[in-house]
Amino acid sequence: MMSFETILFDIDAGVARLTLNRPERLNSFTVQMHGEVADALSQVEGDGSVRALLLTGAGRGFCAGQDLADRAVAPGGAPVDLGDSVERYYAPLIRRLAGLAKPVVCAVNGVAAGAGANIALACDVVIAARSAKFIQSFANIGLIPDSGGTWVLPRLVGQARALGLALTGEPLPAEKAEQWGLIWKCVDDDALAAESLSLARKFAQGPTRGLAATKRLIRQSGLNSLDRELDLERDMMRELGASDDYREGVAAFMAKRAPTFTGR
Repeated sequence: MMSFETILFDIDAGVARLTLNRPERLNSFTVQMHGEVADALSQVEGDGSVRALLLTGAGRGFCAGQDLADRAVAPGGAPVDLGDSVERYYAPLIRRLAGLAKPVVCAVNGVAAGAGANIALACDVVIAARSAKFIQSFANIGLIPDSGGTWVLPRLVGQARALGLALTGEPLPAEKAEQWGLIWKCVDDDALAAESLSLARKFAQGPTRGLAATKRLIRQSGLNSLDRELDLERDMMRELGASDDYREGVAAFMAKRAPTFTGR
């Protein structure tokens, strides 16, 4: 295991826990944090014993997005290439979370603003504390919702709500985020840690290949026709039907016992 300065990272019982750990700056991203998160994700991707990822933040917030002090720009000063920042750091992070062949649970423990909100929404299952808020704060500094924001928001909540969130920058409370379908679940603050870890552990004990395939097909379905999706389902069922986990699942069902999945 590598040591980090801006994140906490550990692996236990098949669950990798990655905690953004700059609480004094609401866990806002710096270049160093991007590098450390990327290194941690490389461990998750390369370790076959890891079968689920839990992402959260330390302190009173999940993530406030970019630390503006890390790429300071002043009126009249030299421009900053924000496209380079997106291309080098944020877009690869979103692609890795969305494409990870393992379930990703995000526990939003407080404010999730700017890129921080959209990093959370790139995860597979988002559970938020009741006090949490999602803020598309880009309009306040003359920018657009990056980190996949312009793609994911209308798909989750529709164009009218996506535009309202993006253009006004108004905070969306976790309870309303659940009602709108932006996130999976809103829970009491004191229940967040236990519930999110319990779900990650459930995934870590599950049929990893089947869960990864489900994730991939659902995420890609918007790009396909019904006919194409039916063909992909056929192909994936053929592949998964030959897996150890499918045989174990059927055997456990017939024997009326709990299955013991291996992820193979």
